[in-house]
Amino acid sequence: MVRNMFGIPQPWQQFRREMDRLVSNVFDYIPDGLLPAGARSLPALNVWEEGEALKVEAELPGVRPDDLEISVVGGELTLKVGRPDVEQADVKYHRRERSVGTFARVLRLPIEVDVDRVQADLRNGVLTITLPKTEAAKPRKINVTSG
Repeated sequence: MVRNMFGIPQPWQQFRREMDRLVSNVFDYIPDGLLPAGARSLPALNVWEEGEALKVEAELPGVRPDDLEISVVGGELTLKVGRPDVEQADVKYHRRERSVGTFARVLRLPIEVDVDRVQADLRNGVLTITLPKTEAAKPRKINVTSG
């Protein structure tokens, strides 16, 4: 149960968090091929903790650093991507699954991060974002004394 700073239960906040989690993960369980191209959340993300940082990885083939906008505000990472549509004269597509245009992902971060130390690296079509934990989010060893 989610409670406010006075210990009073906040069922609507708990409900909202659960609905956000449900909606953000709904397409993860549908097999490829059952959804039309572009119906899944783009870009697909991997998120994990590594040492004293949170890592986010996104596959962005054909995207240049100038096509990206990354921000961290209020515990959320926003990734906006603009993939230009390459006009080709006299081309007849038989299948076109790579998304073009502008799209965004907003990821609620599971830990507090130091926004001043966030780094992003784009190599070979893979974007890696490193989000260092704040001191408050890092685990601390608690010494136990005996009486």
